[in-house]
Amino acid sequence: MSDVIEGYFGVTKDGGKSKLPAKLDWWQSATGLFLGLFMWGHMLLVSSILISQDFMYTVTQMLEGSFIFEDGGKPILVSIFAAFVFVIFIVHAVLAMRKLPENYQQYKILKTHINTIDHADTKLWFYQAFTGFVMFFLGSIHLYIIMTSADKIGPYASADRVVSDWMWPLYILLLLAVEFHGSIGLYRLSVKWGWFDGKNPRETRKKLKKAKWFVTVFFLALGFASLAAYIKIGIEHQDNYGERYKPTSHINYNIDKIRETQGVQA
Repeated sequence: MSDVIEGYFGVTKDGGKSKLPAKLDWWQSATGLFLGLFMWGHMLLVSSILISQDFMYTVTQMLEGSFIFEDGGKPILVSIFAAFVFVIFIVHAVLAMRKLPENYQQYKILKTHINTIDHADTKLWFYQAFTGFVMFFLGSIHLYIIMTSADKIGPYASADRVVSDWMWPLYILLLLAVEFHGSIGLYRLSVKWGWFDGKNPRETRKKLKKAKWFVTVFFLALGFASLAAYIKIGIEHQDNYGERYKPTSHINYNIDKIRETQGVQA
């Protein structure tokens, strides 16, 4: 019965305000923080291709646990972690949907409110909601691909997926949605929970907003540079689609072994 009362009136059976909205808000913030930090880490790992193909290959092997298993990395580890991120992603999306307009009338009220007060942070929330809606679909596709094809990550395999599998349009849109949504979300979390308020919260908010735009520009530039690198490799590798990358050190090792064998035979 108490659930019915709370469901209709938003109060508990003893007349107090329900704590459930606050708890859901906390979980939305926690899952958003995790996903935002994960986004930054993921972008740094993906951008390893800008250093060299060997370095990107090494990073991939490390994520697959090559430092644990003697016979090399296990892609299943990447699949498991991607599945974990996918669950957090869905939970965060469901929690965030509570605050979206439920119909056209509510949407019009929101737009009128935004245009009337002309408040920058309210506009940021609207952009965050829109990019979150886009990201829900595009991000789900990307995470599903990683979950089911974790063995196809590497300089050649990733580049083939971008170019030959025609994933680059999706990745461009996903990059824009993720970077704007994530940077706005982390900024709003900092303001909401007062993590860096200090003695002058208003001045801190101005600095946080500048930092937010710096982070957005930095990761967008890094993301597009990385995507351009994968596109370049993918175009060059189109005739050898499906071929797996062999690190330079491995190739040199094989050449040395051949030379040693020839020397022994001679």
